Amino acid sequence: MFMKTRIVYLVLLLKCLLITNTSNAQYTLNSDSAFKSGSANSGRIWGYAFGDYAYKTHGDSLIRGGSNQYTGFAQTKTAFAFRRIYLGYDYNITKKFSAELLLAAEDNFNQTSATGVNTTSGDLLTNNKIAFYIKLANIRWKNIWKGSDFVLGQVNTPAFSLLTEKVWSYRSIERTIADVRRTPSFDMGATLQGKFDAKGNYGYDLMVGNGTGARPENDKFKWFYGDVFAMFMNKKLVFDLYADYERLNRVDGFHHSRNMIKSFAAYNTPALTIGLEAFVNYKHKDVVGFRGADKDTLDATSTGLSAYIHGDIIKGKLRYFVRYDTYNPDTKYDNGNYTKYIGFTPNYEPSNKENFFTAGLDFMPVKNVHFMPNIWYNKYKTNQVLANTDHDLVYRVTFFYVFGK
Repeated sequence: MFMKTRIVYLVLLLKCLLITNTSNAQYTLNSDSAFKSGSANSGRIWGYAFGDYAYKTHGDSLIRGGSNQYTGFAQTKTAFAFRRIYLGYDYNITKKFSAELLLAAEDNFNQTSATGVNTTSGDLLTNNKIAFYIKLANIRWKNIWKGSDFVLGQVNTPAFSLLTEKVWSYRSIERTIADVRRTPSFDMGATLQGKFDAKGNYGYDLMVGNGTGARPENDKFKWFYGDVFAMFMNKKLVFDLYADYERLNRVDGFHHSRNMIKSFAAYNTPALTIGLEAFVNYKHKDVVGFRGADKDTLDATSTGLSAYIHGDIIKGKLRYFVRYDTYNPDTKYDNGNYTKYIGFTPNYEPSNKENFFTAGLDFMPVKNVHFMPNIWYNKYKTNQVLANTDHDLVYRVTFFYVFGK
């Protein structure tokens, strides 16, 4: 707790020192024109926040969906809550080098442990107060060779935050389908980000990282990420292909790994966006199947598909959004040979399929301020022989605001 408080104080102190010494250092604070041109000693403070007033009108009787927002949120409970607060600082050292710092305060989320138990993991302190942590901290070497940047430190991964999340546009409502399963959105490592043409219609992002987000490395294995994209029709048509691989454990007789392949396509304009995102995650020796007193370690293949549309009703004032996801944690689930499955990987509990739906309106009284009444619905159906179907249903008014950008 003291470390997180000290980080905030240090950042604020740095801002005060820079402001008071502007005339000596030729430092430009919040000058977008200077910052965007890459002028040396120029920077900006920025941030955003979103949260909701939420009412859970129905809860799944088996408390499934360990990685979802409202698993464990009691039925009939109401609450005002922030789900994310960002405070960022971007700085141009020179035209060739820039630095990025992002502090994040985010709500706890639930996850399903290897024993099938829902546990809490997130950013709340032990007294349940929300606090900032360091989400991004990196240095960028621009045009290390023509069209490519080298970024070192804690950075955004290629998984979704750099492209597909931006096209979805409504992270304040829900994560992308890969993010729901907690594919890392940021990691400590090194990355190459480049474009193959001057207009930026074709590009790539390659990264190697710890695979542990903001936490220190806890094993000898690394997470490898790769992404390529292409845009057509003046960037209205967007195509993206992503893959990752991490060996999770390897001892004699047990090779545990994961490998996701994800594709994305969208028609994207300011007035109308239609998107489709799908993944297959191959998890080698990731579940245990029980057959009486016997048990086997098995491969599992997870699939997910997300389709959405959002667009204008009144330009600049009122928009709509609709999204539907379907998720199968294990296409190889075998009721004929096994009576029970337990998974090793958190957020990939193997026994329950999910179907998610959200829809709402986006009212913007001014630019960068949003009020969004919406519904959040997730349906669960067990893979086991005695199928149990139930759902979570939440009514919300979400608020979202941006500053410094």
